[in-house]
Amino acid sequence: MDGDFSTNFIRNTTAITQHPALVLNADYRPLSYLPLSLWSWQDAVKAAYLDRVSIIAEYDQVVHSPSMEIRIPSVVVLKDYVKPTKSAAFTRFNLFLRDEFCCQYCGSKGEMTFDHVIPRARGGKTVWENVVAACGPCNLKKGSRSLSQCGLHLRRPPRRPEARELHASGRKFPPNHLHESWMDFLYWDAELEA
Repeated sequence: MDGDFSTNFIRNTTAITQHPALVLNADYRPLSYLPLSLWSWQDAVKAAYLDRVSIIAEYDQVVHSPSMEIRIPSVVVLKDYVKPTKSAAFTRFNLFLRDEFCCQYCGSKGEMTFDHVIPRARGGKTVWENVVAACGPCNLKKGSRSLSQCGLHLRRPPRRPEARELHASGRKFPPNHLHESWMDFLYWDAELEA
């Protein structure tokens, strides 16, 4: 028997799983920038079949069912508007996003952790207004001491961000791969520079 015979029945799933669809709200803005609102190609095809989205752009690749063939969607827009949330969830990722992945003591970027401005050992709470992004060396330097005791200063005071602020900040940190068909929809609502 020919050695290639058995491989003819194995689907190349990596090619298909690498075709996410950018999901836009009914106003043609992404539902979120970070993480970027993406669906798998299967979810996009299903939503289109159920008439919940309109397909705006497609990949060159096609998928087949027994009765039809469809090009894989690369950009879909919801038919019904989803109202964005106004409050931001207090998560490690959103905290880093608020602080733009930058240490709030020295300004370095890279590997981040978080720090309680008023240490928990001194009654500090784990809330937006008391937690900042910090690099490892600054976090170790501060320890359980107050800012005045360790000689560190905050670049900006911690505060609760609005969801729209995180949304805007997310545009500054695009994911590693942006398909060319997405570009017209990612930055059209960005403020123009004078």
